[in-house]
Amino acid sequence: MKKFQRKKEDFRCEVCGKAVVGNGYTDHCPKCLWGKHVDINPGDRAAECGGLMEPVGLDRKKGEWVIRYKCQKCGYLYRVRAAEDDDVDAIHRVSMS
Repeated sequence: MKKFQRKKEDFRCEVCGKAVVGNGYTDHCPKCLWGKHVDINPGDRAAECGGLMEPVGLDRKKGEWVIRYKCQKCGYLYRVRAAEDDDVDAIHRVSMS
C-alpha cells in the first residue's frame, strides 16, 4: 500500500469554523492550524480515532516550518510541514508554546 494518497477534500474546521478548500495535500486548518486524526498514512482516511489534532510545537527542517501535533483523544503524535497559506500569526503562537 502507498504511504501517501492524495485526497482532495473541503471541510469546515471543528475548532474555528473556517470553511477550508482542500488541495489534495490539506490536512489542517490554515487559520488556526488544528487538524483531525483521520489518517494512518497521509490521505488514507483509515484512522478510526477522529480526535482533534492540536498544534503543540514547531520545528525547522530544511528551512521549512514543521508543525508538531498531538491528538486530544488518543495522544497520537504527528508532524507535518506548514502550508504556504497557513496564518503567520497562528504559526507564531505555536512557536511560543
